[in-house]
Amino acid sequence: RGRSMIDWLKSNHDAGSGWLCVFLVGLFAGAVAGTIDIGTRWMTDLRFGICPEAFWFNREQCCWSSNETLYDHDNCSNWYTWAELFGFLHSGVGSYIIAYFFYVAWSLLFATLAASLVMMFAPYACGSGIPEIKTILSGFIIRGYLGKWTLLIKSLGMILAVSAGLSLGKEGPLVHVACCIGNVLAYLFPKYGRNEAKKREILSASAAVGVSVAFGSPIGGVLFSLEEASYYFPLKTLWRSFFAALVAAFVLQSINPFGNEHSVLFYVEYNKPWIFIELLPFLLLGVIGGIIGTLFIKANIWWCKFRKSSRLGQYPRLEVAVVTLVTAFLAFPNPYTKIDTSTLIYMLFSQCGAANNDDLCDYQRNYTNVNSAIENAAAGPGVVRAIWLLSLALIFKYVMTVFTFGIKVPCGLFIPSLAMGAIIGRIVGVGMEQLAYNYPEWPVFAGECSTGDNCITPGLYAMVGAAAVLGGVTRMTISLVVIMFELTGGVRYIVPLMTAVMASKWVGDAFGRMGIYDAHILLNGYPFLDPKDEFTHTTLAQDVMQPRKNGSLYVLTQDSLSLGDVEQLLTETQHNGFPVVVSHQSQYLVGLVARRDLIVAISSAKKAIEGICPESLVMFTPSVPSPWMGPPPLRLHRILDLAPPTITDQTPMETVVDMFRKLGLRQTLVTHNGRLLGLITKKDVLRHIKVMANEDPDSVLFN
Repeated sequence: RGRSMIDWLKSNHDAGSGWLCVFLVGLFAGAVAGTIDIGTRWMTDLRFGICPEAFWFNREQCCWSSNETLYDHDNCSNWYTWAELFGFLHSGVGSYIIAYFFYVAWSLLFATLAASLVMMFAPYACGSGIPEIKTILSGFIIRGYLGKWTLLIKSLGMILAVSAGLSLGKEGPLVHVACCIGNVLAYLFPKYGRNEAKKREILSASAAVGVSVAFGSPIGGVLFSLEEASYYFPLKTLWRSFFAALVAAFVLQSINPFGNEHSVLFYVEYNKPWIFIELLPFLLLGVIGGIIGTLFIKANIWWCKFRKSSRLGQYPRLEVAVVTLVTAFLAFPNPYTKIDTSTLIYMLFSQCGAANNDDLCDYQRNYTNVNSAIENAAAGPGVVRAIWLLSLALIFKYVMTVFTFGIKVPCGLFIPSLAMGAIIGRIVGVGMEQLAYNYPEWPVFAGECSTGDNCITPGLYAMVGAAAVLGGVTRMTISLVVIMFELTGGVRYIVPLMTAVMASKWVGDAFGRMGIYDAHILLNGYPFLDPKDEFTHTTLAQDVMQPRKNGSLYVLTQDSLSLGDVEQLLTETQHNGFPVVVSHQSQYLVGLVARRDLIVAISSAKKAIEGICPESLVMFTPSVPSPWMGPPPLRLHRILDLAPPTITDQTPMETVVDMFRKLGLRQTLVTHNGRLLGLITKKDVLRHIKVMANEDPDSVLFN
């Protein structure tokens, strides 16, 4: 450190490499997320029409490029619908059929292309990715899951799948994409790339970055990583996650993919405070959210089990095509399912004003002054029609999301869950609004609603309902509330959000403690120890360790095994590591050597040392007896871990389970007075927990 300037620079580079790594993760993740958002908006609009002047413009950009000073979504001379391009009028049967055909055809093309890319180049790029990220952060290694190909195909597949109009979101997959970026960049810094435990610190920060760029919610991202994703989250990782999320949010804001001054899509500006009596409908929304979340989890898991056990799982491309065809065919006639889900959520969150001409805002009002307060008014026929269409959209979204989540394309759950909750919330909000209009003399409405001004904001109910259903599906609490108020800018509505989310979690937990991600971890058989569960049994390590009494344990000795014996052991077994002992007689533990390191070291030694043969001794000692007689030995003491995690046979299993959870262990060795007795792997712990819960231990499949 103090010898020269170069040593000083090396020391500071080592100390700051973690900060530099998360800075790069934030930078690249923000750029990738911005590109995905822009690509998604363009390809989504491609289903409805094209901009002949510049085909790479989406609808809004195309309309802004014309001489018209006001952007009107439905009336833009530069934008051509597919029907207009083929010479049909804007309205009419022929126009409707052409529009319907192109809507379905583009959707089918995008979805099948996404599925084909996933199946051919990166099978791990399908699904949400959050269950696997949780498993990896718990200490389990899924090789290739965070690789370069997965990153590329997940990003492209996400654009295609969302543009296809499927009932899915890109927010969950963005967490996977950010973690892929973190994993790839970690290899630029050997301190993190070569050490799985240190790499998980970068991946925790990357998970925070993923949520930050998905929602424009940096603080919510950090809390998501802390609450939902990470096993081990020290203060150092918290600060780095915060910094990375900040960088990512700044980059996304610079790209400005949403075309507004905010880095979020659903920004709202409510100005009415909520009244005390509204806590009751907020609680009701929480209860409904918990019930819907639980029913969704059970239905989706049932369908995924059916897919695994039936012939349906053998035809993933066909399943994607059928789901897309049904989704597009049923979505087009309903204006609320025809548009993309993000636009629907924004519409439901919005407040009705003079500029709104949607059916949802068809109230019997006279807008005389734009700056005056909006008066309370009776709902017109348009509102009733919109409620019916939204009810149908809710059923459609619920059913299609059950069948969509789990198909072989990148698919997230956040946006469909928010949409379902927003629909329910808006319907309840309109009901409360009309109640306040028709019965203003009721004591509960007497103060705030007696002036004639609109005292109930249906958009607020949509926001609370969205949080309630997403909470019911994922069982998130603190991070969800923060994400919601960052997502919408509605900081003054923290209490309604907290009320609904807490009620949703309590109701959901009453029917089943697992959220959708934990349920999929269990379904896929990943070795995941849930840190929220408690181990309350009094068993000891000797009750769980392998091998049991009189069983054989595969070990290496420090200086008496030949190369032929070691290679035979590697051929006959599939263990990830081998304990090294002094001798077969004493069984005193020396250390642990990883299977991978052993294979690489033997291969390298054969190339580098002449005269190596099956009779050469494998030495795990730092020195070799001199003079040496016989073939040259293999000196492998450098790959020996001299301090592997070790417990005694009398250690309570409660402590062992805690060690596995908090240290992210894959295995620990069991000794008695220094002598090796056996080992316990994470899979042994999971099987033991199943046995203690009177469940079949063989139901845990590590596939």
